[in-house]
Amino acid sequence: MQNSLVDSLLVDNYQRRFEYIRLSITELCNFRCQYCLPNGYQSHHSQQFLTYNEINQLIKTFGELGVKKIRLTGGEPTLRRDLTQIIELIAKYPMIKDVALTTNGYRLNERIVEWHNAGLTSLNVSIDSFVPQLFQLITGENKLHSILDGVEKSLANGMTKVKINTVLMKGLNDNLSTHLQWIKHRPVELRYIELMETNSSASHFSRYYVSGASIEQQLIQQGWQLQLKQFLAGPAKVYCHDDYQGKIGLIMPYSKDFCQSCNRLRISATGKLHYCLFGAAAIDLRDLLQDHAQSALLKQRILTTLKIKPPTHYLHQHNAGMIQTLSIIGG
Repeated sequence: MQNSLVDSLLVDNYQRRFEYIRLSITELCNFRCQYCLPNGYQSHHSQQFLTYNEINQLIKTFGELGVKKIRLTGGEPTLRRDLTQIIELIAKYPMIKDVALTTNGYRLNERIVEWHNAGLTSLNVSIDSFVPQLFQLITGENKLHSILDGVEKSLANGMTKVKINTVLMKGLNDNLSTHLQWIKHRPVELRYIELMETNSSASHFSRYYVSGASIEQQLIQQGWQLQLKQFLAGPAKVYCHDDYQGKIGLIMPYSKDFCQSCNRLRISATGKLHYCLFGAAAIDLRDLLQDHAQSALLKQRILTTLKIKPPTHYLHQHNAGMIQTLSIIGG
């Protein structure tokens, strides 16, 4: 078994080390979130999404390069009929220490036990409001109660790493008190994610963007304490409080030096490697995923092209790179 402390071979020109892959397994989504797919998912190409065997080749290769965490994203990854089999596949690789899933929670209540038994270790559920009317306004779906039931079932079934993702929007869900009340007696981390501008969401961003720093200031004033970053953790600043079982995380891509601690790479559902969520280029890996004999060439392409990863995104300049919507590579 590979030692969990073996350093990743994936190091860029700025000495950032990558041990975390976000793997999109579909672009399909059944929600119509205001900030992502307000008109619903519409296919822009006829290309098929990654197959089970192609996913296997990716996991094997990145695992051998030192990746220790795989997060399955979309679109909505639970729309894949073979999701359970994909989780089982990833969990069988001893070098992968964390098998994570980000979902809108639509199928959570009926399938979480199955996914957990298959090897799922971490769960992120997107819940943009705990007020049913607001949740429906933001997502286009009246599913809040069933999703919350799924979160409770996850906790009852022994999922110890459960997070709630809330995209922060001015005047809609930036009231901290509602969220604090919900996590007071639940061992979950609720993460506020700053709204990010894409090439199709400029007007929505202009209307609803609010800095996560405003939430952070409220937390500090109320006695919340910043935690040290955990192994394989993402970019969130996590706060805890003695009076709460839950924690609050803040992901603030517009904050100073946000990209300095980047530890993740992204693969799209069609097999393209994105070195930055808002990068201007992507590297196609799919032609090298058909045959295990091409493994050395695949590693060479990944390691060579990693040098193009930019030092930072350019969101402050309203430059979202090639991303039209976040559903393309899972946010």
